[in-house]
Amino acid sequence: MSLYVVTGVAGFIGSRVCRMLLDTGHSVLGVDDLDESYDVRLKERRLAGLGGPGFSFLHADVSRVEEVRRIGDRLRGEGGRVEAIVNLAARAGVRASLLNPLVYLETNLTGTLLLLELCRDLGVAKFVLASSSSVYGLGAEVPFREDGDTNQPVSPYAISKKAAEELSYVFHHQYGLDVSVLRYFTVYGPAGRPDMSPFRFVKWVFEGLPVQLFGDGTQERDFTYVDDIARGTIAALRPVGYEIFNLGSDRPITLSRFLRLVEENVGRKAVVERSPRHPADIPRTWARVDKARTLLGWTAAVPIEEGVVELVSWYRVNRAWAKEIRTD
Repeated sequence: MSLYVVTGVAGFIGSRVCRMLLDTGHSVLGVDDLDESYDVRLKERRLAGLGGPGFSFLHADVSRVEEVRRIGDRLRGEGGRVEAIVNLAARAGVRASLLNPLVYLETNLTGTLLLLELCRDLGVAKFVLASSSSVYGLGAEVPFREDGDTNQPVSPYAISKKAAEELSYVFHHQYGLDVSVLRYFTVYGPAGRPDMSPFRFVKWVFEGLPVQLFGDGTQERDFTYVDDIARGTIAALRPVGYEIFNLGSDRPITLSRFLRLVEENVGRKAVVERSPRHPADIPRTWARVDKARTLLGWTAAVPIEEGVVELVSWYRVNRAWAKEIRTD
């Protein structure tokens, strides 16, 4: 039975990756600091669903040297070979990174460095890094290719992710570490991040609250269902040397279209309040996924219409507590 380390295990993607690994018979050491970057009650709910054989949890901050040492001590005590470290721990969010850029660099860059060092120290052969479509910034042509321009970032978040990618390459080049870098595109689904538009739109429409829409709604996002993202993350555990992969649906839609799907499934019209488009928001994201299809055998399987049904159904079932989750 293989042992994997999944950091950010209480996060949206991390909890799904962990669940899939456990369901296929693997063991997982989950690591999370349960920070308050968004409502921690949602993280605690996700974590509570991960109990059972094969799962253990360590409360630790990957950006702190002494706490990463504790992760190493815990792994040595497990007595088994660690197959891979899957680093999904991150401070996410483009706009929020403008308000507190230091914490983004600490978690996303320093945290990555310390975990790369841990791989070297323990002899872990595989490292998976969660990156973001945000690295493409304003310079890349759409649809985005992995070799596209990443030299015009518009947020500290994008910079922190791009720097983590480069740092991972150093460890591949110098020490032979096998690295998969995954650029995720607008992940949505049940129990998603409450600071992102999918969760917000569903909550606001359900509860009759004003829907805050930045810009005119024509900006496009390559919305990708969380289970597809988790499958792609696990597929990326195979040896690749050093590769960057886009994980996206390859089917972008406008924010207005996404909101209409929410309205149709909730059965209520949204009351829209418009604000100017934020300068950190890029107008369009669109993933070319040829590389993931060829090297990982992965493509997104869940169409947006089906994914929104699942998201709205989850909220309806969990509404009693989900409506209390803060979306600020």
